[in-house]
Amino acid sequence: MDTVLATNFDPCLGGRNFDKILADYFQQDFKERYKVDAGKNMKARLRLETECERLKKLMSANTQSIPINIECFMDDKDVTGRMDRTQFEELSAGLLQRIETVFQTLLENSKMSTSDLAAVEIVGGSSRVPSIKSLVQKVFGIEPSTTLNADEAVARGCSLQNAILNPTFRVRDFSINDAQPYSITLSWQATMEEDSSMELFPKYHMIPMSKVLTFYRTEPFQLEAKYTHKNDVPIPDTNIGKFQVSKIEKPKNEDSAKVKVKNKRNRTLKLRNSPWMLMLRKNKQKRKEKLQRENKNLRSMEKLRCKQTNQKPLKKQIMMRRKKKTAAGDKKSEKKSEEKKKKKVKKIDLPIEAFVPEMSKKEINDLDKKENQMIMADKLEKERADAKNAVEEYVYDMRDKLSEAYEPFVKEADREKFSKLLSETEDWLYEEGDDQKKQVYLDKLTQLKNIGIPIKDRYDEFQWRPAAFDELGHSIQHVRKFLDLCSQKDEKFAHLSAEDIENCYDPPNVLAQQIRSTKQSLDTTCNPIMNKPKPKVEPPKEEKKDVKKEGENNGEKMETDSTKPGETPADSPKTEVKPEMDID
Repeated sequence: MDTVLATNFDPCLGGRNFDKILADYFQQDFKERYKVDAGKNMKARLRLETECERLKKLMSANTQSIPINIECFMDDKDVTGRMDRTQFEELSAGLLQRIETVFQTLLENSKMSTSDLAAVEIVGGSSRVPSIKSLVQKVFGIEPSTTLNADEAVARGCSLQNAILNPTFRVRDFSINDAQPYSITLSWQATMEEDSSMELFPKYHMIPMSKVLTFYRTEPFQLEAKYTHKNDVPIPDTNIGKFQVSKIEKPKNEDSAKVKVKNKRNRTLKLRNSPWMLMLRKNKQKRKEKLQRENKNLRSMEKLRCKQTNQKPLKKQIMMRRKKKTAAGDKKSEKKSEEKKKKKVKKIDLPIEAFVPEMSKKEINDLDKKENQMIMADKLEKERADAKNAVEEYVYDMRDKLSEAYEPFVKEADREKFSKLLSETEDWLYEEGDDQKKQVYLDKLTQLKNIGIPIKDRYDEFQWRPAAFDELGHSIQHVRKFLDLCSQKDEKFAHLSAEDIENCYDPPNVLAQQIRSTKQSLDTTCNPIMNKPKPKVEPPKEEKKDVKKEGENNGEKMETDSTKPGETPADSPKTEVKPEMDID
């Protein structure tokens, strides 16, 4: 069994306060050094607070000075700064003092000494700040324990408590005696002789707990519940609610109404339907008249019986009857005395109407409907953003592969056309396609994939086909090796019969016709390419005529120039003029 002795907290203090101190410091620092004021730009302020949170975490793990750098902070200026743990603790001295006060008050309210403590477990992300750990050791005299997940402990506890309170979940039995953090007072309209209020649940009272209050009322009355001390509650309104007890009829006697007040496990106050206690008292005169009527009836019946049987009652019989009547009278007198001691009570349930600051069923249903609409809107927006990102991702991925891996598997004209379409799609995404419906992006992606998937399939087949042939060849070799071993009567396969190996009764998986058809398809596709004749190159006729004319006109000059010293023109080698050829 776990028991909570006391609780204490500062509702306006948390890890964000430390982030704010750092952000305020660097905001002033950047204002002086870079002439930029983050307080006038909400986006810049949010970026600064995010970086300060990261800086706080780094300073918790390092003692040296840590830099902070933000690019394009404001007015296209990059800002930078530094801070160490000592300077951070000096800036947050006021916050640390408030934390120490919370610790000391908690120890005092628990009425325990530091020697009674076995461990102090700390949770929460900001509990990792070294100065907070030092305060724990200073106040409680124990090194803080960090065996729990500091970031998830509270969320897990809330989930477990939700499962305990929810009747649809079955969990293990946990016996937890919690403590009421605020005292609750119940007040009512009272007479001059009685009090008009009482502190129903004092501070740190154990919960869950039920209390029964008895009110002597002759007409409907009202109860009012509120928090006792206004300064202890972190909200301005201390009223919890009003409860009207109705349908009380004006009684003849002094009757009472009992009200059952329950402080539930989830710290909600509930007043149950109370029974109205009616005190029933017997009327002695009516009871006496009833007994006289019964005795008279008995005497008349006795006389009638005697007339019918012509008999008279014997004295003995009369005496026996008297004795029986006397004994019966004694028993009745005993019962009467018991009835006088025991008061009979009749219980009547009285309805209690609660007037608490809560929403009506219609308001709850409207908010639930609105929440579902927002959930659907978020879902549609996410799907729309995912569809847009899918188009953008496909454009970038396919454009890179078209110029690299997919280039051999697409014609140059088709590649240029597809690349142009991808570029147009990218421009469309950042212009009129920036805010379109989900279906528009899906249609655009389908249009691109209809062109890109065949190219990708050709590339994949080119990559996978050699490996597939190798795997098939490996399997064929494995089977052939098996057949060779079987033909050699290997002991490893001696248990196999010839029928299992030489089974020719089942139809084959691959038919000869299919093989020939595949071969014919291959020949039809490849033979025209392999047997394509080499193109013939014919010399242009005009060039031949020009060459002959040049030879006739410049014949003498060529002979003179080509003759070496000591040689006659006849001895010199003849220069053969060949026609020029176009080379593809």
